[in-house]
Amino acid sequence: MANLRGRKRRWRTAASAGAVAAVLVAGTVPAVAAGPGHGVARGDQGPGKSGRGLAKEALRAALAGLPDENVTGGLIRMSGTDGRWTGTAGPSVPTADAHFRIGSVTKIFTSTVLLQLAAEGRLALDDTVQELIPGLLPAGYFPVTVGQLLSHTSGLQIMTCATEDMSPREAVDASLACGEPTEPGKATRYNGINYFIAGLIIEHVTGHAYGSEVRTRILTPLRLRDTYVPALDDWSIPAPYTRGLVAVPGGSGELTDVSVQNPYGWAEGGMISNAPDLARFFTALYRGRLLPPAQQRDLFRMPAAASGDTQFSYGGLQRTEFPDGTVVWGKSGHVPGYTSGAFATRDLRRLLVYALNPTDRSPELPYVLRIAGAAFDVPVPATAG
Repeated sequence: MANLRGRKRRWRTAASAGAVAAVLVAGTVPAVAAGPGHGVARGDQGPGKSGRGLAKEALRAALAGLPDENVTGGLIRMSGTDGRWTGTAGPSVPTADAHFRIGSVTKIFTSTVLLQLAAEGRLALDDTVQELIPGLLPAGYFPVTVGQLLSHTSGLQIMTCATEDMSPREAVDASLACGEPTEPGKATRYNGINYFIAGLIIEHVTGHAYGSEVRTRILTPLRLRDTYVPALDDWSIPAPYTRGLVAVPGGSGELTDVSVQNPYGWAEGGMISNAPDLARFFTALYRGRLLPPAQQRDLFRMPAAASGDTQFSYGGLQRTEFPDGTVVWGKSGHVPGYTSGAFATRDLRRLLVYALNPTDRSPELPYVLRIAGAAFDVPVPATAG
């Protein structure tokens, strides 16, 4: 496996992790045609009646052709009242319950903990960062609220000056030293710094490590045994896991295994999970098992005045409306070698969890489009393949 420890890469703002809402409607990158000998989706699980209502052939077709030069493997897990279906394809995915790095899907665990703290009266969404952690934001900054962090309307600087070897606090400090903020509440700008600060707030308010709060409040009650927040010096991933294989930029085009990598994303993108656990988490979250009614409303409440093509709720959820009017809520994530997401109708009629292993040779968004179209029975652009 490639040794990434010596690198000091600039922080990945993970634009693709926040782009699903836009590309579900307007993706334009053509998919690569399937090669000979490929195109069989493994693991069609459950009796036929369990998939009543789901477009099972379309789900199989969404994985057909893998592996190819852009994606080495993928998995789909569908659940909800319309039925269940699970499929995998490609050599990088050993089993349907394999672990993978979930990237920015981590943010929903973070937002859930903050909403729980709000329910306990230990903070409010209108509390400012300046009130909760005095001195974190430089003097003279606009007041930035917890709700603005969670909805990506803080106006804070993008994390272009942080490097992956920094601690969360160092990464925030380095980012705030670059450029200038804009006025909060005016525009949506997807930005990892918001959730690094959210993680720091959790630690400051509770007096406990971020990972400990996630485990105590979410993972243990829901029995999510395959989900965890890695320590910042723990680059491992437990077996079985999907293999992240990426093409080395400027190299021969051969793939390098990056499954073992720095979990620098922490509260904004560092967690590891699997499809069954993510399905259980989002099901419990949407059913109100983790939040009381007031915070459950906040989970789906959208900022009123912010502009932007992609917008997020006060619980960090992306709201995506398809051309036929179908609305889904969820979150996508990306780190090198791994792209994943969980999206559902609010009534949990359908819940999709997907994971892909992109090689970074070409955008994987056409593959996500195809999966989304099959999962929710909605049309996708013809250029999606």
